[in-house]
This record gives sequence, structure tokens and C-alpha cells, in this order.
Amino acid sequence: MFLADCRARLAFDLIGNTWSAVVVWALRVGPRRPGDLREHIGGISAKVLTETLRRLEYNGLVSRRAYAEAPPRVEYELTDLGRTLVPLIEAFGEWAFDHGDEVLDAQDQAESLERSGSG
Repeated sequence: MFLADCRARLAFDLIGNTWSAVVVWALRVGPRRPGDLREHIGGISAKVLTETLRRLEYNGLVSRRAYAEAPPRVEYELTDLGRTLVPLIEAFGEWAFDHGDEVLDAQDQAESLERSGSG
């Protein structure tokens, strides 16, 4: 069972957020500033990136380092715990590459059935 306190459910919740895996993947190469992350990722607002980074930091997957400079500079990087997710995210990416067309075909078929009233 996947109870509320189940460790598997915890893991699914951590990675289940739309942007969490993307941000972890973008940080796999080393520390990055938020602007650099947004540029590298594309399609993520500053607000959503900040929320995602805070959630990842809260869960011990990302660390934040602020530098006492003018203007202030902040960098984020994966913790040792966060780095353990990289091979898992890579495996999901490989699965998506291998099976993405099949998923898109299934979606097209489902939408066709809905439009024809057969679904």
C-alpha cells in the first residue's frame, strides 16, 4: 500500500512535481545561479523556479549558497542526496526517449475516440 507515510510515496511526491526533476537534472553539472538555471531550462518562471528550489532545499536535495557581494549572488547545487537522483532521472529520460512516441500515439488515439464519441 502507498500510505501517506510510505517511503515510496515520499519519493514519488519529491519527483512528481513538474519542475523538480528538471531542476535536479539542470544542477547535475554543478552549481548554478537562478538566472542561469532559468535560461538553461527554458519555460519556467522566476516564481516557479524559486518555489521549486525552496522545495528541493527543504527536502535536502539542493543547497543554497549566498555570497556577500554587491549585487548579491546566490548559487544552488545538488547535495549528496540530490545527486543520488540523477541516475534515476536519467533512466526516466531514456524511457521517455524510447517510448515517448508510443505514449503520444496512445494520447492521439484516446483523443480521436473522444472526438468521435466512442470513448
